[in-house]
Amino acid sequence: MIVNLLNPLVTHSSKKMMSDEDIVEQYLLTGNIHYFNLLYDRYNNKVYAKCAAMLKTESWAEDATQEIFIKILIHLSRFTKSKFSTWIYSITYNYCIDFIRKESREKVTSLDEYSHIDIPENLGLDAEILEMNVFKLRKVFGFMHIEDKSILLMKYLDELSIKEICEVLNKSESAVKMKILRAKERFIKIYQQQQGVSA
Repeated sequence: MIVNLLNPLVTHSSKKMMSDEDIVEQYLLTGNIHYFNLLYDRYNNKVYAKCAAMLKTESWAEDATQEIFIKILIHLSRFTKSKFSTWIYSITYNYCIDFIRKESREKVTSLDEYSHIDIPENLGLDAEILEMNVFKLRKVFGFMHIEDKSILLMKYLDELSIKEICEVLNKSESAVKMKILRAKERFIKIYQQQQGVSA
């Protein structure tokens, strides 16, 4: 359980109904920490869940969540995206990837080589992934590279659009579509190997 280290949350109903963007604006105008706590209350569980899915231990996920919210607080004035939730997701994703790089020294594949390739919207293989139960999904994800796993979680669990994933990864649409395609192909290959089915 993540503990809010900030001031107690204001529970006024009108503030609860404000959009994320309005809350950010009010925080920047007034400096009132209660507005930030509203954002924390809305997103701390989602950020923690994302960290837990990407990192290896609960303690790492808890520490990461607190550090991510400190980064969000410090950099809130830089928020210029149209959707606040995508901005938070981007910070969370990039923090976790940086953490994993430092821990494992894994080399992350560059997507730049795919930036000019035209990839169709319907990339196939969706049915196989969506029809798997949670146990099978977790088992397959356990064998996947962190970037493949993360981009599939964005698409299927978080249901981010291609445009939103582009914002998170800061990559072109073609590069993102190619990354999703490659990740799905590797996902199916791992699943088939586990089931003893030839690819």
